[in-house]
Amino acid sequence: MDLAQDKTYTVEDIYALPDDQRAELIDGRMYMMAPPRRIHQELVGQFTKAIGQYIDAHGGLCKVYPAPFAVFLNADERNYVEPDISVVCNRDKLDEYGCNGAPDWIIEVISPGTDRMDYGIKLFKYRSAGVREYWIVNPITRTVTVYDFENNTGTTQYAFDNDIQSCIYGDFSIRISDLLR
Repeated sequence: MDLAQDKTYTVEDIYALPDDQRAELIDGRMYMMAPPRRIHQELVGQFTKAIGQYIDAHGGLCKVYPAPFAVFLNADERNYVEPDISVVCNRDKLDEYGCNGAPDWIIEVISPGTDRMDYGIKLFKYRSAGVREYWIVNPITRTVTVYDFENNTGTTQYAFDNDIQSCIYGDFSIRISDLLR
C-alpha cells in the first residue's frame, strides 16, 4: 500500500486495509507492520501465559491481551496501536473493539526494523498517554529495557538471565531465559 505522507489517517483507514495487512496509527500517521518472526511469537505467547497465570493466581482484575489487540491510545480516531502485550486493569476502558485509553503495562518485542518505533515514537507516545510500565524486549541482544513511568524511577536494562521485576506488580518477576526452555 502506497501511503500519502501529507495525509492525516484515522482508525477508519486502518479498518479499510486488506485483511492480510496490519498497521498502527500514531498521531494520524500510518505505520505498516511486517509479520513477526517465530521467536517474537514464542515470547509473546510465554509472556501472555506467565502474566495471565500470575493475575489469575492472585485474583487480580487486570486482563492480559496479546497482539493483535486494538488499543485506541488516546481514545481518539488518530491513534491506534497493537502492542505485543497489553495489560489493562481498568475494565471500563474495554469494549468489544479493544482498549480505549492507555493500558497499564505494555510489552513490545523488537522485530527487525521496529527498534526506531519501539525505542522512540512509541516510548514517547506510551509515556504521554499514561501507560504505567513499558518493556522493550530485544531477542537479538537478549536484553529488556524497563520503563517505570508511574514511579518515575527511570530506565533499567536487564539480560534474559536476570529476574525482571514488574513495576505494577511488586511481587511478580520474569526470567525470560526460563520462558524459552
